[in-house]
Order: sequence, then C-alpha cells, then structure tokens
Amino acid sequence: MPDNTYATQNLLAPEQIAEQTVQNGYKKANTRVSRLFVLGILAGAFIAFASEGSNAAIYNIPWAGVGKALAGAIFTTGLMLVIVAGSELFTGNTLMVAALAQKRITLPGMLKNWIIVYAGNFAGAIFIAWLIFLSGQLDFSSGLLGGFTIKTAAYKISLGFTKAFILGILCNWLVSLAVWMAYGAKDMTGRLLAIFFPIWLFITSGFEHCVANMYYIPAGILAKSNPQWVEQAITLGATAEKIDHLTWGSFFANNLLPVTLGNIVGGVVFTGMAYWFVYLYRKNR
Repeated sequence: MPDNTYATQNLLAPEQIAEQTVQNGYKKANTRVSRLFVLGILAGAFIAFASEGSNAAIYNIPWAGVGKALAGAIFTTGLMLVIVAGSELFTGNTLMVAALAQKRITLPGMLKNWIIVYAGNFAGAIFIAWLIFLSGQLDFSSGLLGGFTIKTAAYKISLGFTKAFILGILCNWLVSLAVWMAYGAKDMTGRLLAIFFPIWLFITSGFEHCVANMYYIPAGILAKSNPQWVEQAITLGATAEKIDHLTWGSFFANNLLPVTLGNIVGGVVFTGMAYWFVYLYRKNR
C-alpha cells in the first residue's frame, strides 16, 4: 500500500507513480499512428524552441558556467510544453518499458510508438531549425549568434561515439526522472517544478539529448552556408577542420546514433526498469 504520509499531499507516492507510468505507457501504445505523429512533431518543435531560445540567451556570454546555467533555466520550457500542453517526446516515452515489464503492452507496440514519435520529433525540430535559419535571427550581433550555432553543432559532432553515448545516458536519466516526477504531481505548480530542476541540471551539466540535437546540429549545418557566420564561429574558437566535418552524415553517425542509444539506456534502465523492479516486480505475487 502507498505510504499514508502521501494521502493528504498534492502528489503521488513513488509506487503510485510507477502504476501511473504503466497506465500512461498502455495509453501511448494504443494511440493511433496519425495522432502520435502529429504529437511527435509538436514535441520536436517545443524542444527546438527551447534549444534556439537557449542559444539566443547565451551566445555572447563569455563565462561558460553562467551561460550553461542560464541556458538550462530557459530550456526547461521545452519539456513543460511537452507535458502540460500535451505532446509525445521520444526520450520520455522510454518509460513505456515499465508497461512492457508489466505485460500491459507488447514489444512491437512499444517500438512502433518509439519509431513514430522519433520521426515526428525529428520533423518538428528540423522545421523549427529551417524557420530560424530563414528568420534572420542568426544575424544577431553581426552574425555572432550564427557563429555560436555553428560552433555548438561542430562541438557536438566531434564528441566521439563513446563520450556521446555516455552523455546520452546521463541526460535521459535526468529527463526521464523529470517526466516520472511530473506524473506524480497533482497540480500545475508541482508539475512545473518537477520538470524544472532535473532539466536545468542536465543542460547545465552539458549532457546530450537526441531531440534537442535534432535542432542544434541541423541549425549549425544550415548556418554553415553563410560565410559571415562561419567567420564568427572561428572567432569563437571553432576550427575550420571541425566546421568542414559538420555534415548530415557526421550528424547521424557521430551524434544522433550514439546519443539516441544512450538516451534509451538512461530512460529504460535507470528510471523505467529500476522503479518497476522496486515498486511493481512481484508486487502481487
């Protein structure tokens, strides 16, 4: 039985969150494809808005720690929009593994959800990157924002497979915890606070999120077509070699693949399965 200390509070006990996560996973696995895809596009756009807003806030801040802390505070808006407004985010949906472990859904059903949502997230994030490229925003401060966008993307594709994979694990351990805690909040304030702190922590720490990178890196690739922005990227410390290596191929192979795999491990193993084992495994046996 849930701890009685939670009975009069405006939140669910951890074991109740586990049960709610299973129920949510069941609903997600049984959502029609067209709806999932549209909700995936919306989530990709929301995370992309958070990503571009973070860049716009910190591109001319010389102190890395201060910049990351500010970026993290702004980026939290993305997951708030996903959870409160309603949409489907691949990294959060790794928690569906709890419903799989409870035999409420099948592996093909979970994977279908992941693939459709991932594709929608990608479409939404790319769309925002393209609009930002066309909008003139990257011309801020004589193209310094464009240069910062290129530098950020070039850094991300130069991480190396192992480092990107590990940073992906750490990221979605925190992101999935933010989603987990949001499931346990019974009001808007509690939900927003549950989201804010883990997301702030993951961005400040410099961890890697595959859906955010669906904006960060394509935006850098698009920005690379502007010579003025390339010059600004070099003044910010990006090397010509790293900028030349910033391509769609390196995006998929050097960042998106390892980060996605790391995000899956972080959400599935360290949140979904960990709490399923603690609260639901053999509960009624």
